[in-house]
Amino acid sequence: MEHFMVKLCQILTIFPSTESAFMYDLMISHKEELALLMTLEQGKPLKEALGEVAYVLALLNFLAEEAKRIYDKCCNKGFEKAHDEKVIRTTSTYGLVQVTAFISNHADLFYIKNLGEECLTGCADVVVGNASDIGDTLLQSTKVRKITFTGSTAVGKKLLAGSANTVKRISLELGGNAPCIVFDDADLDVAVKGALAAKFRNSGQTCVCANRILVQEGIYEKFANAFAKAVQNLQVGNGLVEGIAQGPLINEAAVEKVEKFIKDATSKGANVILGGRRHSLGMTFYEPTVLGNVNDEMLVSREEVFGPVAPLLRFKTEEDAIHIANDTNAGLAAYIFTTSIPRSWRVTEALEYGLVGVNEGLISTEVAPFGGFKQSGLGREGSKYGIDEYLELKYVCLGNMKEA
Repeated sequence: MEHFMVKLCQILTIFPSTESAFMYDLMISHKEELALLMTLEQGKPLKEALGEVAYVLALLNFLAEEAKRIYDKCCNKGFEKAHDEKVIRTTSTYGLVQVTAFISNHADLFYIKNLGEECLTGCADVVVGNASDIGDTLLQSTKVRKITFTGSTAVGKKLLAGSANTVKRISLELGGNAPCIVFDDADLDVAVKGALAAKFRNSGQTCVCANRILVQEGIYEKFANAFAKAVQNLQVGNGLVEGIAQGPLINEAAVEKVEKFIKDATSKGANVILGGRRHSLGMTFYEPTVLGNVNDEMLVSREEVFGPVAPLLRFKTEEDAIHIANDTNAGLAAYIFTTSIPRSWRVTEALEYGLVGVNEGLISTEVAPFGGFKQSGLGREGSKYGIDEYLELKYVCLGNMKEA
């Protein structure tokens, strides 16, 4: 839901500020209902859901203000130059991309549409039905000028290919394989806290969750012990209950994928430090899991597990860590933990990722551009760059004009 709301916020900012302000006020007054819907739909802890709503509200407020700066771009006076002994005046303006199709799989958007019926009528609508049929119709339509999608890389590739026939603009926020690199000189407490936040948010079911935790050999044992102890303290259960840190996985297929990855890892030499089983609560609950002695030949290193599994990989040198981290087609988020300022700059510049957290596991903010490198997507959400995704730049040349 979070990314659907982010995209909606970006579109709202190019409409009159009264609509954006009205939507902001509506969401403020219904933030508890929105968070409850997320918890009921997905199972995530209510506190976490409230945090997502707060993030989107901050984004809507920021982008509504940032939209005023589009006016400055539109009023670019350009310059004059002599051309064939005539005066040519140039200028540039921004126009809207126009009809944009948001593709989402969250039921919460019905509530948002009904909530904001007054301000969304005429600028947003909801279409439900068979995903393939709807997708094909949107891709073939010449009225739809842009597609924006958050989801799997496989679906994103299909949308990218399908957009070619009508040459649509497209924004894609796709999968990741986020490395979390812990160096020997890291503050252990900071690294454990940050890795915990980066890994187990929404039971590991976010595109920026740490998928591989790379630990330098000098600190490996200390980190593994401290991290496993912290993970063991995570409370699993009903997301509406106070103190619960992890809810269920989204469906049975997600649980089966986690089991497949763990079976593959243990068959190739990994050991289960903690967890590794379905939770006693049943249904789609799974124990928070830590795997040791993981290598880069295992599925859990090569693909996104999208579950509460933290694989620990050893590395020797800084160069090794960078190589392992970049050895993937994904490039969305990465995390590093070090107390060395020179190292933090060297490594962040070498990492092929759109987002990098240094000594921090929660990095999303409305003022920063969100998006990935390589097969993790195209375009950016949030910040001033997010608005540019929905604008068309037009250059105008004025010549042979009569004097007033």
